[in-house]
Amino acid sequence: MVNVDGKQESTRIAVARSIVSFPTEVWKALEAEGFETSKGALLHTANIAGVMAAKRTGELIPLCHPIPIDGCTVRFEEHAPDLHIFCEARIQGKTGVEMEALTGASLAALTVYDMCKALSHDIKIIETCLMSKTGGRRDFHREAP
Repeated sequence: MVNVDGKQESTRIAVARSIVSFPTEVWKALEAEGFETSKGALLHTANIAGVMAAKRTGELIPLCHPIPIDGCTVRFEEHAPDLHIFCEARIQGKTGVEMEALTGASLAALTVYDMCKALSHDIKIIETCLMSKTGGRRDFHREAP
């Protein structure tokens, strides 16, 4: 684990994105049902999963600092037949929250897959990446395609 004793506290924000790609017929079926599946409300459940995962990142990833994040939001953008999942994590602290944002986006995507796998096993999680981070030694920003 990295020693953060000498670091200054600052507001740190990270945003990660995961993309779930659906076969066209599955996407149309989900849209027609208002993104309700036999397991329940897809986006609401994935939202809860993402926030829970971000909060528990330090327990899931070895050598990752267990940090009390100040805030976490998960949001979805529909880009048929893809679902873009964004997770934003915030903290006032000495270490960044990139791993929390990445874990939140990843687990939200895995939850989407789990809730939709009865419709098709051809659903793909095609990307998870850091989109931006601020507040540490250097900021980072990736342009969305």
